[in-house]
Amino acid sequence: MYDIIGDIHGHADALTALLKELGYSQRDGVYGHPQRRVVFLGDFVDRGPKIRETLEIVRGMVETDAALTVMGNHELNAMAFHTPHPDRAGEYLRPHTAKNEKQHSQTLAQLNESQLSDALAWFRRLPMWLELDGLRAVHACWDDAAIGQIESQLQQAGGLTDEVLTSACVPGHSLFPSVEVILKGREMQLPEGFSFQDKDGHARTKTRTRWFSNAQGHTFGSYAMTDPLACDVPLSDTICAASRPYGATEKPVFLGHYWLKETTPKRLAKNVACVDYSVAKGGFLCAYRWDGEQELRDENFVFVK
Repeated sequence: MYDIIGDIHGHADALTALLKELGYSQRDGVYGHPQRRVVFLGDFVDRGPKIRETLEIVRGMVETDAALTVMGNHELNAMAFHTPHPDRAGEYLRPHTAKNEKQHSQTLAQLNESQLSDALAWFRRLPMWLELDGLRAVHACWDDAAIGQIESQLQQAGGLTDEVLTSACVPGHSLFPSVEVILKGREMQLPEGFSFQDKDGHARTKTRTRWFSNAQGHTFGSYAMTDPLACDVPLSDTICAASRPYGATEKPVFLGHYWLKETTPKRLAKNVACVDYSVAKGGFLCAYRWDGEQELRDENFVFVK
């Protein structure tokens, strides 16, 4: 059985406390459990005070088969930040803007050159999703079409090569929309005149959606995933027609990414659960203890504050 853990962002102390709460203990310096495994949902780097320690814990568990993991958008961002752009001399796949440098600054400050190079090489080997016996795991959004396209290109290239990474990270390239959906979630353009400030204070006119729900009958405000959006305008026919809700009979799917703010975790749907409760923004690190159930239960969330 699995314990699914959300975004850590360098908060290694919270991670060790949560692992102990879940009954994991160290043996030869690596956390493990006699009957269970962890599924990590990515976003190990940036923001927090103990990024190196977080990577050591997670990698140790993955490499001893005590855990599985998927890639988060911050791992993708890190690879893109350090990969030269093939067509623009002196530039990188992720532009070195003030905003991007600030977001990545703690990783740069806490890892030396060798540690960073080793981490980036490990990120290349991480899957973007997991299809397991009885459950699914992805950082932001399960989308069969996007997964199929990504899988096809990875198989053709033999892995996450520089060419595939470029296609995944540069707008206008073939993989960019699919990877955006899987690692960052589906978004919708707000009606003219509406905007909001995100968690970092940036003005936004697009918002992440409750992609797992049927869009019919929603307003822009009610279909927004987490953003504080006062917009009672009904969704457009275009958005409703394009929505692909997660089927009620599909396997349970577990997500991170969304910086949920509730003080007590709860499922998003009968078979959808997010375990990112904003540990890097004053929240807490969260897990879901899965024992094979196909209808998820709120009482199975475990967290430490």
